[in-house]
Amino acid sequence: MARPEQVLVLEPQHDLKFRGPFTDVVTATLKLTNPTDRNVCFKVKTTAPRRYCVRPNSGIIDAGTSINVSVMLQPFDYDPNEKSKHKFMVQSMLAPYDMTDMEGVWKEAKPEELMDSKLRCTFEMPLENDKTHESESNKTVSSSTSSVKTEHPALPKSASASLDDGEVKKIMEECKRLQMEVQRLREENKQIREDDGLRKRKVTSMATPHSSAMATSTVRDEGLSTRVLALCVLFFVFGVIIGKLLL
Repeated sequence: MARPEQVLVLEPQHDLKFRGPFTDVVTATLKLTNPTDRNVCFKVKTTAPRRYCVRPNSGIIDAGTSINVSVMLQPFDYDPNEKSKHKFMVQSMLAPYDMTDMEGVWKEAKPEELMDSKLRCTFEMPLENDKTHESESNKTVSSSTSSVKTEHPALPKSASASLDDGEVKKIMEECKRLQMEVQRLREENKQIREDDGLRKRKVTSMATPHSSAMATSTVRDEGLSTRVLALCVLFFVFGVIIGKLLL
């Protein structure tokens, strides 16, 4: 008795095409559609099970729905002179209304209940023209990207130059102000020394030798503190100038 006609609609119907290069896994998609009002059980089989990974390789397609089956070809050394003899078969049957175990249903199925469709596998390599076009496209994209990268930084360069001129003016004004401040501190230091000299003479004439030594030490400490303050101001000036130039 002849088998019934396949109720599932396959896309593609006859050929599963795999497009190289085949140095990595290549996937083809098989769409199974159930246009009937019954649930349909299906299985996907191949003549080269070690070369392919099928997900899902079996299941149930509800009435009026479809499912995508991924057929993954494992990497291999492609020979254009060798024709592919690999084939796939989609086997199906109407699911019983009281089905509980799908594996049991397949085992108990009668030959006249089974439907099948066969597909061939074809391997295709990209044409040389396609490769050349892709490489030229990649070169064009990379060159345009590099030109954008080189032209874009040129804009802020002129702006930064104008900003540097303004910063230099500010630095020069700051230097002048700090120089005047240092000069003022020097004059104050000189005045303090003169006052300390007068105080020292008075202390020497009026106080004991012990108190005279204490006064001298106090004067030296005050003079030293003033020098340290002046040095700190100078270091601050140089630090500001160097920091502005680096920025």
